[in-house]
Amino acid sequence: MLSFAFLRSRSIFCIRHYCKKTPTKLRISEALSGSKFGANIKVQGWVRSVRSQKKNLFLHVNDGSSLQSLQIIASSDLNNPLLTFGCAVEVTGFLKPSPHQKQPVELEADRIRVVGECDPVDFPFKIKERHGVDYIRQFPHLRCRTNVFGSLLRVRSEATAAIHSYFQENGYTQIHTPVITSNDCEGAGELFQVEPQISEGDANENFFSVPAFLTVSGQLHLEIMSGAFSEVYTFGPTFRAENSQSRRHLAEFYMVEAELSFTQSIEDLTEVVEDVFRSATERVLTQCAEDVALFHKHVSPGHRDSVDDWLRKKFPIITYSEAVNILNRSTQNFVFPTKWGCDLQKEHEKYLVKHCGNIPVFVTDYPYELKPFYARDNQDHPEHTAAAVDLLVPGVGELCGGSLREERLDLLKARLEVAGLEDVYSWYLDLRRFGSIPHGGFGLGFERYLQCVLGVDNIKDVIPFPRFSHSCLL
Repeated sequence: MLSFAFLRSRSIFCIRHYCKKTPTKLRISEALSGSKFGANIKVQGWVRSVRSQKKNLFLHVNDGSSLQSLQIIASSDLNNPLLTFGCAVEVTGFLKPSPHQKQPVELEADRIRVVGECDPVDFPFKIKERHGVDYIRQFPHLRCRTNVFGSLLRVRSEATAAIHSYFQENGYTQIHTPVITSNDCEGAGELFQVEPQISEGDANENFFSVPAFLTVSGQLHLEIMSGAFSEVYTFGPTFRAENSQSRRHLAEFYMVEAELSFTQSIEDLTEVVEDVFRSATERVLTQCAEDVALFHKHVSPGHRDSVDDWLRKKFPIITYSEAVNILNRSTQNFVFPTKWGCDLQKEHEKYLVKHCGNIPVFVTDYPYELKPFYARDNQDHPEHTAAAVDLLVPGVGELCGGSLREERLDLLKARLEVAGLEDVYSWYLDLRRFGSIPHGGFGLGFERYLQCVLGVDNIKDVIPFPRFSHSCLL
């Protein structure tokens, strides 16, 4: 009969033998947490540094799950000529506490396999070099392998989740608005027309029987839904055919849009916009502390103090008329005129933000003629204004635009008739004929939000694959 001690020792041997044969696969972020000390694990990723000594080999491996890399220690016997900076590897070994203060854990490797080779001479990013955002922008297919762009993508992912969480937790229903549409919501005519590729001999006629375009906004479709749901939102790609090379415009970008039913107050909109901004920013600063710190240290030094200041203060609200008066009293020489009725340019927006203490500021009640047909007419104002609002933020300018919608059928119909759009938007008039309610909404540019929070100067550096005039790489 076998003794208990023998059975126990045998079971321990089997467990260790099994663990050695079947290592637990972990992400680098999981390994760095230290929750698996002593475990036999497997990690996969890309080599960020490699250093060979007479007896030992040191690697740092990253898989995109964390800004920090995992240090790998191995016998020099495991060295391989293909083991270079940038190559992809699979490493197995035992996780243990590190004796060095700067890293909590390290992996003692018993096996290193090179999965994908990388010639460090031809690789555009060099070991131990800090490449600027202007340089890495030249390599859209490779820049995700740099620390700064890896951090950007993690922040972008967390900010996306934060915005969805805000709306879901506050009772909003998400609507998937179409990317292909037959209307021009903004009325600016900056549209990309959608047509199928025509083969020789095919009839040249509209695929949809009507002209179709890539959407500039999901607003009108949200307005449809606001006739049945009290609070709706969408978050998706939008397109503008602007022939612009500026640092704050793209041909394809993401918009956060919301529509609130049964509201007759601009303050209802500004409250939601400010809440979304604060909620998302606080979560990003908490959940992506290291990634944000990288930007605030190397890309925009000192910007964190500004962001913290914004979050401590209530965003001020001024009217368009007050804004024009502020501009007219300024001693600054503006390129564009600042008389009442002018459209605010970026130079005006930057001055207003500075005047209000370098924090985000809402501007309301714009001239009626500056706003699209759906903006509500402020008939009780001495000047002809619309119940519209923009949020201006430091470094970027306009971040968000919204308005109360014109729910009065006679006024909306008259506006459409003047614009020659009554037939095109007959369905929109139906929304006012059947169960119409006062409502309003806004659209917030997601890339501009990231620029604002991270202090990034160029919008092309906060989106994975920027599209702009004369550039559609990949």
